[in-house]
Amino acid sequence: MKAIAPSHLKLIFGSSQPTARSYPCVQNAHRSDSCGTSRSEWHSSSAVLTSKVVSRETIPMPLVSAGVDHVNGHHRHQKPPNVNDDLSPAPMHGANRLRVAYQGVTGAYSEAAACKAYPNCEAIPCAQFEDAFQAVELCISDRAVLPIENSLGGSIHRNNDLLLRHCLHIVGEVQLPVHHCLLALPGVRKEFLTCVISHPQGLAQCERTLTKLGLNVSRKAVDNTAVAAEFISANNLHDTAAIASARAAEIYGLEILEDGIQDDKCNMTRFVMLAREPIVPRTDRPFKTSIVFAAREKGTCVLYKVLSAFAFRDISLTKIESRPNHSCPMRLVDDANVGGTAKHFEYMFYIDFEASMAEDRAQNALSEVREFTSFLRVLGSYPMDMTPWSPSSSTSHAASSKMNHLYGNLHMATA
Repeated sequence: MKAIAPSHLKLIFGSSQPTARSYPCVQNAHRSDSCGTSRSEWHSSSAVLTSKVVSRETIPMPLVSAGVDHVNGHHRHQKPPNVNDDLSPAPMHGANRLRVAYQGVTGAYSEAAACKAYPNCEAIPCAQFEDAFQAVELCISDRAVLPIENSLGGSIHRNNDLLLRHCLHIVGEVQLPVHHCLLALPGVRKEFLTCVISHPQGLAQCERTLTKLGLNVSRKAVDNTAVAAEFISANNLHDTAAIASARAAEIYGLEILEDGIQDDKCNMTRFVMLAREPIVPRTDRPFKTSIVFAAREKGTCVLYKVLSAFAFRDISLTKIESRPNHSCPMRLVDDANVGGTAKHFEYMFYIDFEASMAEDRAQNALSEVREFTSFLRVLGSYPMDMTPWSPSSSTSHAASSKMNHLYGNLHMATA
């Protein structure tokens, strides 16, 4: 089977630059007030992005039900866009620092991940995951760093769905050991607690430990672990504890009632780094590629053929997951019969595999996969995070010392 031509490779990635009509700020991307808001106004108005984003209707949506000739929502005959071949592009909003959006508030694990991915960056907090996506699309930030999966809690489904809804590209990944603590106001005792709040993933990652502690408490979910700590501090809640980081305790004046309450000490969250343009895949370092596709036909036969395309070329898959196809959630027995019964559910499949799109075997695999799919999109081909780590060790390296000083007891170890 022939390798995909370089022009086809670029088309699979899709357009690297949104149109000026849909994104009026793009033409002025190098100005600090490119979206009608200066940096000073941005910082003084709010720490979150909610009021600065455009409505969802202005964001062009990838055609998840498009045919094979509309890979990534773009016609094959379009002129391939230029892609950025620099793995660390220069910042747009200042001479020295990238602006990196993350979801949450100061003290969130996402903030730590953003600063691990881009040291010395200017971290921009956003209220919701979608706000971080739109911050990059609107040129308010240069990058976004968002969680995609956890070793205990599994995938963050919301961000999987948003990757398909938005036109950003994965340009890197960062893995962060997560060390949870049970936090409360000074003087509060565990036996007096009636409620524990945290992000749903934080609650899921500590469920067994909370049970072992014998706490007769309800669990309530909030948007972010650090938001939970901030909420307790701001409302002076003496019957509620938060699951968050040691740095969050320091920032919001809370005490650590229990340290290291995650159910498994090897608790790791994987974050993806998002940009407006993809990077040019390379072969001089380990790369990972993320794709999403919809099967042309139903049944296990198609999925088997797709997986065989990778197995035949000795390409290791690190993740495979299905998510509902929101544009076509069910396939009917008879599409013409409005009263027909549902035949089966329709899914999109997300796959991560260890290979660079610069390799012939990866191009050939996707060329074969395209034969069995009605929709195929490469979310990104990017360097893998190869940083060694230990959940309980410390290191004397200067970089790790700086991270520990900034982000508390995260137990990160770097090379």
